[in-house]
Amino acid sequence: MLKSTLVGITLLSLLITSCGGKKEEKKADTTPKVQTQKIGELKIAYYDQDSMKANFEYFKEQDALVTKKQKAFQSTLEKKQKDMEAYYNTFMARAQNNELSQVESEGYQRNLQLQEQELMKYQQDQGAKLEKETLDKLDAIGKKIEQFSKKYCVEHGIDILMIYAKGGQFNYINPLMDVTKEFTAYLNENQAQIQSELKK
Repeated sequence: MLKSTLVGITLLSLLITSCGGKKEEKKADTTPKVQTQKIGELKIAYYDQDSMKANFEYFKEQDALVTKKQKAFQSTLEKKQKDMEAYYNTFMARAQNNELSQVESEGYQRNLQLQEQELMKYQQDQGAKLEKETLDKLDAIGKKIEQFSKKYCVEHGIDILMIYAKGGQFNYINPLMDVTKEFTAYLNENQAQIQSELKK
C-alpha cells in the first residue's frame, strides 16, 4: 500500500514537473541498472577503479594537466642535459687540440661541475614538487570520490560499495554487482560541485 502510494506521488510530481513549462537539462540516469546482490539484508555493489578513472571527466582533466606538466619537466630536463653535453664536447674538442690554457681548462671543469649540480638540483626539486602536486591531487580526488560514494549509496540503498582494481584484494566479483557506469555518471553529474569544493 505504501509503495503504491509513493509510486502515485512520484508519478504525480513528475507530471506536474513536466507540465510546468520549464525545460530542464536532461540528466544522465545514475540509478544502478544492475542487480545488486543481497547477502542477508546487505545490498552490495562495486565499481571498477580503472574504468571509472577513464570515464570520470574531472579525473581525466586533472590527469591531463599533470601529464602536461610532467612532459614540460622532462623536456626542460633533456634540454639542460643536452646543453651540458654540448659544453662538455666543446671542452673536450678544445682540450684535444691543445687550445686551452691551464686556467681555461680549470674554468671549463668548474662550469661543468656547476652545471651538473644545477641539473641534479632541478631534477630533485622540480621532480619532488611535481610528485607532491600529483599525489595531493589524487588524494583530494580520492576523498571527493569517497564523499560522493557515500551519498550515492544513501540515495540508492546500497550498504556496501566496494572498489575493484587489478591486483587488488578481489580476484573476481560477479558482474551483476557492477555499478561503475552509473556511479561514474553520478560523479560527472556532480562535477561542478566537486570542482568548487576542491578549489576551496
